[in-house]
Amino acid sequence: MKIAIPDLISNSYFPAIAAVELGFFKEEGLDMELEAIFPVDHTLEVLRDGGIDFVGGSAHSVPFAYPNWKGAKLIGALAQNMYWFLILRSDLGAKQGEIEKIKGLNIGAAPLVELGLKRLLIESGIDIERDNVTIGPVPGAFLGENKNFGVAAAKALEAGLIDGFWANGMGAEVAVTSGAGTLVIDARRGDGPPGATNYTMSSLITSQKLIDEQPDAVAAAVRALVKTQEALKADISL
Repeated sequence: MKIAIPDLISNSYFPAIAAVELGFFKEEGLDMELEAIFPVDHTLEVLRDGGIDFVGGSAHSVPFAYPNWKGAKLIGALAQNMYWFLILRSDLGAKQGEIEKIKGLNIGAAPLVELGLKRLLIESGIDIERDNVTIGPVPGAFLGENKNFGVAAAKALEAGLIDGFWANGMGAEVAVTSGAGTLVIDARRGDGPPGATNYTMSSLITSQKLIDEQPDAVAAAVRALVKTQEALKADISL
């Protein structure tokens, strides 16, 4: 069987990697192979077309490949809460929580990931068109051997190609550590409007077809994920 994730360097998808590498899928009788297929919209298309069996990806992205959620299900949470960060150019002087500083800026975000930011802005009273906020692709992301969108975004920010980005913790850490960026919104820990933490989450996803045809395998995958999370909590050095 195959499981795919859109990013190999992400603590939010890490439990899927760990379940393979630590042998928990195998312990549950599943011969699981890990693949990197990005971005997440393409990952889900491959699931829909039968090329893989499971996806580790953002919950809200499922309807892109499965309209109205017909044909796929979330079967477990890889991690809790919406897991992206808003980073802005450090020279703007923005402080954490000052979402209004995004007005007039060019922000990089991955496909479907940007939906979380757009909703957050709407709930914060910011109109993308009126307030001249541009949200689009990051130059250089998803090209060649570049396996991490956040790191590509941090590099683009440092090079002055974008004014900020909405991406994972790896990219946020690189940008803040280098001095190129400032953390403005940490959605997972409650920054932003009420309820924003629950817009989405990192999930284990599979097709209804697999659930119908191999329910025991799907149940085994969930057990493997639970065992992995319990093992990681017990010993973070794993």
